[in-house]
Amino acid sequence: MKVVVFEDEKLASERLIQLLQSIRPDAEVLASMKSVEAALLWLENNEQPDLIISDIQLLDGTSFEIFEQHKIECPVIFTTAFDEYAIKAFEVNSIDYLLKPIQKEKLEVALSKLQAQQSSASSLDIDSIREMLKSETVEYKSRFLVKLGQRIRAIPVEKIAYFYSQDKLTFLVTFENQKYPIDQTLEELDALLNPKNYFRVNRKFLVHFDAVADIHPYFKGRVKLGLEPQIDEDIVVSSEKTPVFKQWLDS
Repeated sequence: MKVVVFEDEKLASERLIQLLQSIRPDAEVLASMKSVEAALLWLENNEQPDLIISDIQLLDGTSFEIFEQHKIECPVIFTTAFDEYAIKAFEVNSIDYLLKPIQKEKLEVALSKLQAQQSSASSLDIDSIREMLKSETVEYKSRFLVKLGQRIRAIPVEKIAYFYSQDKLTFLVTFENQKYPIDQTLEELDALLNPKNYFRVNRKFLVHFDAVADIHPYFKGRVKLGLEPQIDEDIVVSSEKTPVFKQWLDS
């Protein structure tokens, strides 16, 4: 089985491929693309795979743009952070989906279902999917529980400047420069928080719009950020992600 992956997060892509190959050792991952542009270029110059696994949100747009511009004739499994209600859109269109963070058991079921049904992307109705997703209200996380000694406190998200990972732990930092460890990973947080307010600038930081104090040009098309509250670490946005980050700031 030849598979192509569209996923803009390197760690998420690597984990997905690892899960896929543990379930289907015969699976050959031909390519993994981070952007709509790269995906379209690959599809134009290669034969279609047996399966596409695609995140909805990519570096430079949504994967819907890929399927609108290029006729896909193989099965597609979407990965998404949308809630259960919005997922009705995919069920209506006979498209499989996986909620992030992806679980091995769910991927195994999706692969088995596609094989049994011999699903194909010829049934893709992108306009219908978009409309149904828009019609559903996505509720984002509004507060986090943190421990203060023997006490537990709820921190509203509007008071959180940024999240970061360090030594396999995740911390939240408030605008008052209070730091607390939390249980979620940055990948999980990225799906729980409103993307209008928070942006995953790199593998270690997820920042609130109001926490971005300074932006400085850096080497090879990258930018370096200054955050408020300040943190003693270089925060660099990759050259691939910089245009998307700037667009997010300007939206």
